[in-house]
Amino acid sequence: MKETIEQIQAQIADFRIENKEQLEQFRLQFINRKSVIAELLAGLKDIAPEDRKAVGAQLNNLKNAAQTRFDEAAAALENSASSFVAPPKDLTLPAIPFAQGTRHPLSLVRSEIIGIFERIGFNISEGPEIEDDWHNFTALNFPPNHPARDMQDTFFVEKNPDIALRTHTSSVQVRVMENSKPPIRTLSPGRVYRNEAISARAHCMFHQVEGLYIDRNVSFADLKQTLYYFVKELFGSDVKIRFRPSFFPFTEPSAEIDISCRICNGDGCQMCKHSGWVEIGGAGMVDPNVLNNCGINPEEYTGFAFGMGIERITNLKYQIRDLRLFTENDVRFLRQFTHIG
Repeated sequence: MKETIEQIQAQIADFRIENKEQLEQFRLQFINRKSVIAELLAGLKDIAPEDRKAVGAQLNNLKNAAQTRFDEAAAALENSASSFVAPPKDLTLPAIPFAQGTRHPLSLVRSEIIGIFERIGFNISEGPEIEDDWHNFTALNFPPNHPARDMQDTFFVEKNPDIALRTHTSSVQVRVMENSKPPIRTLSPGRVYRNEAISARAHCMFHQVEGLYIDRNVSFADLKQTLYYFVKELFGSDVKIRFRPSFFPFTEPSAEIDISCRICNGDGCQMCKHSGWVEIGGAGMVDPNVLNNCGINPEEYTGFAFGMGIERITNLKYQIRDLRLFTENDVRFLRQFTHIG
C-alpha cells in the first residue's frame, strides 16, 4: 500500500496541467468519486485493523494533496485567461465589406412623386388603412347600391359592412376636408386594397397617391396644368398626355389620364394593349355633394382631385412589365435599383 501511495503522489506532482482539458483529466483521475484515490479509500475495510488508522491518514493526505494541486492549477488557468491582453487594433486596415441594401422601386417613385408636388405647394397627409363606410364610400358620393360596396370588390373586416380595408386614399382627403378650412392643397400616398385577381397588371394590394386642391375659383384648367407639370417632371418633356371623359362618383366632370407608353414609345405592346397609350390615373372637379358632406360650402369653393397607382407609374418609369415583381422580394430584381435614387 505504501508503494502505491508513493506512486500516486508522484503522478499528482508530475501531472501536466496547461489547459482546461488537462485540468478535467486530472480531476477525473485523482478527485472524482471513481478516481484511484477513491478506490483506495474504499479498500480501507480490507486493511488489518491495527494498520487501518495509519493507512487512512496517508490516504487523506494524498486526497488533500490532489485537491490542493487541482485548486492551484485551476486558479493559475483563471488568472492567465483574465490577464490576456488582445493585440492592439490596426485602425489603418480597410473596413470589412458588407452587402449594401437598396431602396424598393416603389419607395423611389413614391418619393419622387411627393417631391414633385411638394415643389408646387402640396403637403402630405396620411390616414388609417382600416376605414369606416363614411370616409371610404358615403362621404365620397358613392350610392348605397354602388358595386364597390360589394363583397366581391372590397375586403370587409369580419364581414362588417361598415368597416373595410380602404379601397383608395380618397378617404384621407375626406378626413383632411373635415378637419381643415380652405385653401387645401394636399397629397395622400398610401397602401390600398381591392378584391382583385393577381396578375401582371393587377393586385389585391397596391399603392396610390391622390391629390386634392380646394380654394376659390379653382377650375379644370388648373387641374390640367398641374398634371401636365407632374407628367413632364416625372417622365420627361417628350411624353405626351391626353384626357378622356370618364365618370367617378366623387368628381364632376371627370377624366382619365393617359400618357404615351414609355415601354414601346407608342408603337404598341402588351402594357398599352397595342394602343400606344397607358392610363395612369383619374381626375376631375370635386363634386359639390362631397364638399357639402365634408362641411365646405360649394357655393364659395371649388376644387379638383386626382389619383394614380404608384405601381403603374413605376412600371412605366423603369419599364417593368409585371407588377407582381414588386411583392415577390426577388433580390435579383431589387438589386437593379441599388444605384438609383
